Amino acid sequence: MSFQEYYNSEIKKKLKEELNISNIMAVPKVIKIVINVGAGEAVTNKNVIEKIQEQLTLISGQHAVITKAKKSVSAFKIRQGLAIGVKVTLRGKRMYEFMEKVIKIVIPRIRDFRGISEKNIDQHGNLNIGFTEQTIFHEIEYDKVDKIRGLQVTFVTNASTKSEGKKLFSLLGIPFVL
Repeated sequence: MSFQEYYNSEIKKKLKEELNISNIMAVPKVIKIVINVGAGEAVTNKNVIEKIQEQLTLISGQHAVITKAKKSVSAFKIRQGLAIGVKVTLRGKRMYEFMEKVIKIVIPRIRDFRGISEKNIDQHGNLNIGFTEQTIFHEIEYDKVDKIRGLQVTFVTNASTKSEGKKLFSLLGIPFVL
């Protein structure tokens, strides 16, 4: 059974009962997952963006997009239009596959992991997880990594409150700090 089928068959029903929601369409769900890597070092080294884009494409299974600076910031030597990051937005089947990979493979591989803090959920029920290194994803070969970089993964939901979001993520299997 795929993770999407598991969500639709079991988690939706549990959420409907626990949150006292009358309509099944009003049950909170994950809408999209955004993976983001900022590359401030791209100001001095232009090859960094391509390497990050290649790694993010491997991790997500979808082509990564280069993000550009919207404003010039002289203190950081950034000019408008300069490539400063890479991101991927996952929806549908790829989103559920990536979510399953994060919950079942990536999170258990984190060193000294004690759980995800409830503070990582914002007031709209979205979860933000920051990973300190990209090598915890099994697609990345450690020998081909030029530099260890962090990445930000955001699970965007349609939950209306923080408590609904926490309930959704705990039923999905994300381990929170007790």
